[in-house]
Amino acid sequence: MSESGTVTGEASPVRKIIHIDMDAFYASVEQRDNPELRGKPVAVGGSSERGVVAAASYEARKFGVRSAMPSVTAKRQCPDLIFVGPRFEVYKAISRQIRDIFAEHTPIIEPLSLDEAYLDVTENLQGIPLARDVALRIREKIKAETGLNASAGISYNKFLAKLASDHRKPNGQFVISPDMGPAFVETLPVGKFHGIGPATSAKMNALGLFTGLDIRNQTLEFMNANFGKSGAYYYWISRGVDERPVRANRIRKSIGAETTFSTDLDEYGALAAELKPLVDKVWRHCETTGNRGRTVTLKIKFAARDHHAQQVRHSAGRRPGRPGAAGLRPARSRDAAAQARQAPGGIAVCPPGRGRCGAAADFRYLNQPRKARREGETLSRGAAQDQA
Repeated sequence: MSESGTVTGEASPVRKIIHIDMDAFYASVEQRDNPELRGKPVAVGGSSERGVVAAASYEARKFGVRSAMPSVTAKRQCPDLIFVGPRFEVYKAISRQIRDIFAEHTPIIEPLSLDEAYLDVTENLQGIPLARDVALRIREKIKAETGLNASAGISYNKFLAKLASDHRKPNGQFVISPDMGPAFVETLPVGKFHGIGPATSAKMNALGLFTGLDIRNQTLEFMNANFGKSGAYYYWISRGVDERPVRANRIRKSIGAETTFSTDLDEYGALAAELKPLVDKVWRHCETTGNRGRTVTLKIKFAARDHHAQQVRHSAGRRPGRPGAAGLRPARSRDAAAQARQAPGGIAVCPPGRGRCGAAADFRYLNQPRKARREGETLSRGAAQDQA
């Protein structure tokens, strides 16, 4: 593997990687804390017409309810579905408790979200020889201390460990050993590969690639030509090879905030008012964590179901990138907010003195008779301040 983390075919010592994934985490916490919800279909999220399911219990999943599903669709598929508002501070506290359990076994922990993480237990702190026994002990302690179930995947790399954790859900674990890896992948549909989304899956299908074996039968040159820098990754994982390390200090790539309006908006003033608290939320996080970024993206979803995104890129000590689409302008000084206010239709998306990116968005294109349904801001390609 290269220093940049690129997957290669070079031989390396067999590692012991565990992927822990909490089962229906948010919904399970709600069922744990409210006995009346146990055994019933539960969705964490908003029940309004424009609400979205953040998590669904396994009872709800039997009806096809899934996270990110519109609440109206979920209710249609499961008329008895019970909606519960999210309690993120509670989920974060439990996540920290679970992280402490991980740390009893290894310092090499790569969190992916509040409810899942990779652990490298090749040299675990308890001296347990088998990774499957480490995973079992972790799951048992999570259950004893939190009352929640976790599933685990154990393998010699991250890609296969994540696949394995899905294999015995809920409340189970599965091992993919080195001699099982290539055969396990070859029958797997490409849409099941972690890191391959619907668009890439459709592209692969159009090229005649439907399973891991189909990818394995292609040359590296073919994969690079059709999938760019991701081609080598797909080429090697189809062979059960993934040498990416478990990164204990994984840098978050983006920070964002979005909101769905209770009613469609088509006036600049109303959109600007809704955007301001989102900008403040993103930059409060940056101030707290010391994170910085290069690209600010504003996203608007219209009632007609199309999207409009604007971006600007600006790095400290460098000239800002050229203006992005639809009037985004990079700000060369610290008074980005003042510049934005002076511009017709301008909105400050990077407050003065906050971070390294100053930008103003021009929303004059919204003079078109279009109604906006959702709005958000994302700061991406960030790095910790002491590493920037």
